Amino acid sequence: MKIALLGGGGFRVPMVYEALLARAGGLGLEEVTLYDVSGERLAQITPVLEGLEQELGECLVFRPTTEIADALEGADFVFCAIRPGLLEGRVVDERVPLDVGVVGQETTGPGGICLALRTVPAMVELAEAVGERAPRAWFVNFTNPAGLVTEAIQGVLGGRALGICDTPSALCSRVANALGRPSAELWFDYFGLNHLGWLRGVFDGERDLLPELLADDDLLDSFEEGRLFGGEWLRSLGMIPNEYLYFFYFASDTVGALRESGSSRGEFLLRQQSEFYAGNGYTAVEALAAWRRARRERDRTYFAEARTAAGLPESHEDAEQSGGYEAEAIAVVEAITGNEGRVLILDTANRSSLPFLDERAVVEVPCVVGRAGPVPTAVGSVPGHARALMETIKEVERTTIRAALEGSAELAVQALALHPLVPSVNVARGIFEQYASRHRELAGRFQ
Repeated sequence: MKIALLGGGGFRVPMVYEALLARAGGLGLEEVTLYDVSGERLAQITPVLEGLEQELGECLVFRPTTEIADALEGADFVFCAIRPGLLEGRVVDERVPLDVGVVGQETTGPGGICLALRTVPAMVELAEAVGERAPRAWFVNFTNPAGLVTEAIQGVLGGRALGICDTPSALCSRVANALGRPSAELWFDYFGLNHLGWLRGVFDGERDLLPELLADDDLLDSFEEGRLFGGEWLRSLGMIPNEYLYFFYFASDTVGALRESGSSRGEFLLRQQSEFYAGNGYTAVEALAAWRRARRERDRTYFAEARTAAGLPESHEDAEQSGGYEAEAIAVVEAITGNEGRVLILDTANRSSLPFLDERAVVEVPCVVGRAGPVPTAVGSVPGHARALMETIKEVERTTIRAALEGSAELAVQALALHPLVPSVNVARGIFEQYASRHRELAGRFQ
């Protein structure tokens, strides 16, 4: 088996490689290619991977390359995590709306729209290369905003493209821990779009355990989402939202916290990762140690803006409870190659899972995954406020995809103005003007 990893110089690549090292024998994995447009970033990540091999006493044949055709030729699976504009672009995505009192976040609100405007054309181009060089490969997308991007590339690759995110599985794992039950024994009734989902039931056979969890403030206080949203609001909803819904339910609180902090998440990561990538001459052991130091700080401060707004400690106490998106990706490979029929929460075409959305809409729901790929389970009707928000955001996503592919400033402004977090058309116009003036990727493309 060959896996091509696009965005192979990215900071999170060692997490994926470590997971592949652990499973290589069972998967029959023979080769991993790491593709990146930056040979310098590949050169900085390579010794980290060598350090992992030395530490674990395992090795794979991995090849860094800046040639996309070389990376893809003969691949069985393509993992993709790219960031056009790098972290410098994320800083702009977050800072521009924040300066006018709107949530500035990487995937939610204007920041996610601007990221998508840069990312969709690049991802469609990569998907076309996959269709030409590795037409039988499964395209496993990690690139944010994951659901929107997956819908865009399904226009090229169809159902062989799917999206993954570790947010739903992390929520389910934390809820299972709070209940004192192994996740494998439970069915999680989860539904939504990427970074816009709700857990509305936790079933042990016919019995739903969620009501007793919602009624117990001590249990709710034992995990991240319970502390973040608070028992009163969760009981009002009758569900547990994933953490990204904090930006919708407590938007002004988040803006206030970010303004008081003086630094966005993107600005923090840019400072931190610039130091890592600036390192030269590391041995494999030194490179792995430097990467791990940076990763620990990254994980500890994940979602700090929302926790600060909620009056919680900045440190993310649950940061290491989930397996990360690398575990989700490996689970997909195992389920498809082994025809397992494993249930995974993935981003894939709706078919008829959520009947109020059309069959092509990419949704994030439990899927049965086997040789034919993910088959979404039937979710059925959902609470009215969740349906309304999902329908609105799906329209925003599709308008953003059209804007990105057509290079239309008019559609880009429309997508921003339709988003619930943007208070007016004039604010949307001002945000887009700032984005276009500060992102060279947008300046020449949008008319």
